[in-house]
Amino acid sequence: MKIELETKRLLLRPWRLDDAEPFFHGWASDPEVTKYMTWNPHESVEETKGIVALWVEQYEKTERINFAIELKDTCELIGGIDVVGYLDGVPVIGYMLKRDKWGHGIMTEACMKLLDFLFTNGHDTVRIDAMVENIGSNKVIQKCGGIFIGTEEQDRPMKGDKVLVNRYVFKA
Repeated sequence: MKIELETKRLLLRPWRLDDAEPFFHGWASDPEVTKYMTWNPHESVEETKGIVALWVEQYEKTERINFAIELKDTCELIGGIDVVGYLDGVPVIGYMLKRDKWGHGIMTEACMKLLDFLFTNGHDTVRIDAMVENIGSNKVIQKCGGIFIGTEEQDRPMKGDKVLVNRYVFKA
């Protein structure tokens, strides 16, 4: 689904093929950012180009909701937020943000906008998981009104490990 959403500071827009370079250099290759992801840091811009190309193709599917996050005042690409999947029909949100943008309320703003979009479009429950040690992400979820439902162990096959994640739900 190709749509745009706006907040005071942000444009949540469809990914474009030319986003691969800033995505790679901004955070996909940053081990500090990707340590909280299910995937490893990208080793080349070609790897990132492949991912972005896949996302662009997936816009043909109506259930695919995936946004690049851009600062409106500078047009800088700084992150991404999407519905990574559905569990029993419940959308699960995932997000990523350039490290130099952490702690500025940006992801809270983007997350609130996506939650509002999902609730407005018929979902009554949304879920977000965050690694226990990812303090910043847990704070974002709590600021957005997430209801803590428990901590569980989760496999990360691409990284070959298991991590503890806090699970949260949001109700319309």
